[in-house]
Amino acid sequence: MAGLIAGRPPRVHSDKAMSALSLVIRPEHPDDAPAIGRLHARAFGPGRFARTAYRLREGVPHADALSVTASVGSFLVGSVRMSPVQAEGPAFLALGPLAVDPSFSGRGVGSGLMRAALEAARAAGEGLVVLVGDAPFYARFGFTPVPPGRLSLPGPVDPARFLRLELAAGFSERVSGIVTAARAR
Repeated sequence: MAGLIAGRPPRVHSDKAMSALSLVIRPEHPDDAPAIGRLHARAFGPGRFARTAYRLREGVPHADALSVTASVGSFLVGSVRMSPVQAEGPAFLALGPLAVDPSFSGRGVGSGLMRAALEAARAAGEGLVVLVGDAPFYARFGFTPVPPGRLSLPGPVDPARFLRLELAAGFSERVSGIVTAARAR
């Protein structure tokens, strides 16, 4: 992903799961927004608007340079966004939503998106990424549960699903409190 930010061509990913398809992972473009909206509707349905993680991002732009998409041909099959958030201490990132078209589930699209987004965040010098998600899936990328009492979200969340990945050593010790959208960075 760092190469993408520096202007290199998109990464073409091909592995056993995607052997018959050419998956292109690239930074999100502003004109991707309508296709991403349709993808979120297919992947999550209307209930997505009520989730705490969605409400955390509502009304605040995501970080375009750190958000990535996956396409097969001209069909957008996946997306992951990073949004700036804050608590007490320096700003950091919230990852999500990670969405994969249901017809491409289990083919490595989500893993490819995660690797690209985290690589972009590291290259940008970010210190911490938090998310709400499936611990067994995100553990493979180094995410662990947020320690109780350290950070909280402005709504109900299963504590086992509130996860963090420290990108800069010691960064987690510098933040605490309720996570909110970072309106200006």
